[in-house]
Amino acid sequence: MPLSAHAAPFAELALANITREYPNFPAHLITSADEHLAPRSLHPAFYGAYDWHSSVHMHWLLVRLLRRHGGTPALPDTAAAAVLDRHLTPDNLATEAAYLRDRPSFERPYGWAWLLALAAECRAHGGPRGERWAGALRPAVDAVDRLLADWLPKATYPVRHGNHPNSAFALGLALDSGQLSAGTDRAVRERLLSWFADDHDAPAHWEPSGQDFLSPALTEADAMRRVLAPERLAQWLDRFLPGLAAGAPCALLEVPVVSDHADPQIGHLLGLTLSRAAALRSLADALPDGPVRTRLDEAAGAHLTAGLPAVERGDFTTDHWLATFAVLALDPPAPVAARP
Repeated sequence: MPLSAHAAPFAELALANITREYPNFPAHLITSADEHLAPRSLHPAFYGAYDWHSSVHMHWLLVRLLRRHGGTPALPDTAAAAVLDRHLTPDNLATEAAYLRDRPSFERPYGWAWLLALAAECRAHGGPRGERWAGALRPAVDAVDRLLADWLPKATYPVRHGNHPNSAFALGLALDSGQLSAGTDRAVRERLLSWFADDHDAPAHWEPSGQDFLSPALTEADAMRRVLAPERLAQWLDRFLPGLAAGAPCALLEVPVVSDHADPQIGHLLGLTLSRAAALRSLADALPDGPVRTRLDEAAGAHLTAGLPAVERGDFTTDHWLATFAVLALDPPAPVAARP
C-alpha cells in the first residue's frame, strides 16, 4: 500500500486541520484574568487541529507529503506551501519557543518529540523552503533539547501507559529526528537503557487498554530497537516477549476491536491499530530472518489493512490526528544508528 495512493487526501486533511482554530482544547494553565486565551494568541504557528501536539504532527504530515509527493499531479504544492509559509515564520516560532521555555512540563514528552520530528522533516525537505522552515523552528528545537536535558535526569521511572505521556514512543521519535545535541542524544539513549534493558516477560495480555493509541509493550520494544544492535535486540525481545518464537498466542499481534469510531476515547484504538502497524513493521525489519520476524511482519500488515480505512471518514474526532499515524506505518523514518 504505497503512500502515494493516499498523498492527496491526507494532505487535504492536514491543511484543513492546521488552519481550523475551533474546536480547540488548549492545555493552558491560566494564571491571571488578563491573559489572552485565543488559540492564535497563545500559539500563532500551532493553533489548529484541536490541540497543540496534533497541530505539530499534522504540520509534520504536510511537510512529509510535500517532500515525498509535492509538485506531482496528485499533490500540487502551492496551497500547502503557502500555509506552511504563514505558520512557520521566525516570529511565530519565537513565540512558540518562549511558551515552551516558560512552561517546562507543557506537552512533555509527546509534543516535544513531534516538534523535533517536524524540524527534521523540514530539513529533509531541503531547498529554500525547507531550510527556511527549519531555520524558523531552530529556537523551538533548542528549547526542547534543553528541556529534555533538564528532565531526563529526574525521570527516574518511565511512563508506560498507551497515551501521550508514554516515554518510549516520544524518546524513540526524538532519536529518529536527528535534531538532538550530542549530549542530549546520549542522555536519551542512556535513559532508555536504564529504564528498559532489564525488562522481561511483558504483560502483553493486559493490552489493549480502553483508550490506548500506543502499545506500552511495542513502544518499549521499538525504542530498544533504536539503541540495541540487531543481535542484542533479538536477545532482548526473546526475554521481553518469550512466547513469540514458539508461536504462542500474543495479544499484541491481534487487531484491536473498535466499537465506536466516533467516540473520542474509544476512537484512540484506531490510532493504536496504526501505531502498532508501524512498530511491528520496524521491529520486524530490524530482526534477523526467522519465525519472530515473520509473525511481526504478518501482524503489521493485518493492522495496517484494518486501520487505513478509518483515516478518511470525515469525522473531526479522528481527522485531526489519525493520518499521521497512518503515514508512520506506510512510510517509516530511516533507522537510527544503534549501540553495538
